[in-house]
Amino acid sequence: MREEYDFSQGKRGAVLPSPGKTRITIMLDDDILEYFRAEAEKEGRGYQTMVNAALRDVMRQANGKGDDELLTVAKLRQVLREEIHAA
Repeated sequence: MREEYDFSQGKRGAVLPSPGKTRITIMLDDDILEYFRAEAEKEGRGYQTMVNAALRDVMRQANGKGDDELLTVAKLRQVLREEIHAA
């Protein structure tokens, strides 16, 4: 180990940048953070990933793209029932 290191050319931040992502500091209410952490623990996912997904859903709904892009089992069943009834 050296006696002294030269950090004059050093930069702060992540060693490997994440393309398409920006590191920010955000203040969240404790109950919201607790909810996402608990849900993330149950699902085995990261809570930050879940917060990002929730914000993306809000963004899609605000742009009128909320329900049209996702096909759920309930929607599929409803369409099948309507098609069978029509036939």
